[in-house]
Amino acid sequence: MEKTVRTRIVKPIGILCALFLTACMVCPAHAQDAAGPDPNPKTYMPVVIEEAFQTTMEKDVKAKPNVMERQKKLLERRYDLSDRPGDVMMSGGRKPIQKGVRVKLSEGMTWDQLNNMKPAEIKKSDLFPEGFLPLPHVKHATGGQVFPEDQINEIEKLENRSLERFDVAFDIPKHFIPEFPPPIFLTTRPDLGDVSQGKLLSIDNYYAMMKGILTPVQMEGLRLLLTPFPQQQFNQTEDRKVKDPSLGVSCLDCHSNGHTNATFHLNPDTRPQAARFRLDTVSLRGMYNQQIHGSKRSLRSIEDFTHFEQRTAYFDGDHVIAAKKGVNLPDRASQVAMMAQMQNLFDFPPAPKLNVFGKLDPDMATEQEMLGQEVFFGKGQCSACHPAPVYTDDKMHDLKVGRFYEPRESNGKWIIPVGPIKSFTLRGIKDSPPYMHDGRLLTLEDTVEFFNLVTEVKLTDKEKRALVAFMRCL
Repeated sequence: MEKTVRTRIVKPIGILCALFLTACMVCPAHAQDAAGPDPNPKTYMPVVIEEAFQTTMEKDVKAKPNVMERQKKLLERRYDLSDRPGDVMMSGGRKPIQKGVRVKLSEGMTWDQLNNMKPAEIKKSDLFPEGFLPLPHVKHATGGQVFPEDQINEIEKLENRSLERFDVAFDIPKHFIPEFPPPIFLTTRPDLGDVSQGKLLSIDNYYAMMKGILTPVQMEGLRLLLTPFPQQQFNQTEDRKVKDPSLGVSCLDCHSNGHTNATFHLNPDTRPQAARFRLDTVSLRGMYNQQIHGSKRSLRSIEDFTHFEQRTAYFDGDHVIAAKKGVNLPDRASQVAMMAQMQNLFDFPPAPKLNVFGKLDPDMATEQEMLGQEVFFGKGQCSACHPAPVYTDDKMHDLKVGRFYEPRESNGKWIIPVGPIKSFTLRGIKDSPPYMHDGRLLTLEDTVEFFNLVTEVKLTDKEKRALVAFMRCL
């Protein structure tokens, strides 16, 4: 792995702005970042756009190949991107889970050697794997929602609505993202199993698909979740990233069939732009059993989350821009309540090896899976943040990953510690790659290696393999 030479932060810095004034020296692999962060970081986005839309689009279209090539090089430097499917399928039975550790180590380094080093030593020698660092947005200075090709094509076919941006494209290879379209499981009708019929829910087909299954209130909530509303990059104004004026995006454009399609954007809760982090779309499955929502916002109900998303998160947390582009202001007492009720119906996929307490049934599990469960609730300390049966503690946790690396810049993102993040549920986790809040980990094996290093629990190779086997049962 190519190494980056950078200046050290030599004393504590009280405000983030000072970080952005710190000079950075970079190697050729990061030459395009050499200009450094914005010396005048901003809170607000520009309201008045002086440049004509056609001029902006032509510039972005011209720059797109270089933007994508830069991100491709970053991904290839970080990961083994080869297609190596395992023999375990996702819940819909149509797509195998990728296997193996994909994060690359420095030349000559092994995982055993790395795990026997202290964090300060790893930091001093710059040996923390680049694939364990926060993952930049494909075009971090702009950010915004970027949809995978399958979602773009299906919505174009079903609704004649474009989710294709002219400035960027999806960056992670298709074999590392969830199956499409994902199955739909409902808490109210577990007897039906997958009710998706192998289709993607859209505003054009939801009624026919769900008639006789949902109540009128739930049906209206689903309609609202499938109705496109203006969003930062998808709207009617000249400040958009689609060729033609757009009605916008719907909630389930990212949360396909109430799950996820790995659409990514930037978290709305951090400023300035370079400090915001990439956000991988989380599944809506099992929302009924979760008490806080949002990676950083810690919203206390699904109603709060729905309200916030529609009012400001669609516009990067900027209510000023929302007012300009056509913000949707759903009624809290009726529309928000119905949208929330529908979201609370999306269930986890069946986990036949789990008993009523969320633990493995010894008569159904393999010896390796039972060992993985023992590691999960014991030496690995995974259950400290992910207790059974839902496998989340509804708390925010700070892994303090910054103790392993110096701050730096990568493809327009300032790589700094992100602070406390919600511990997301691990139920159905095999269906939701890539992993971590920003999708920096491509496989469950990568995830186990990351937590083994960061939490310093020193699992053996046998224990790590068993832990992966156990999580695939969830």
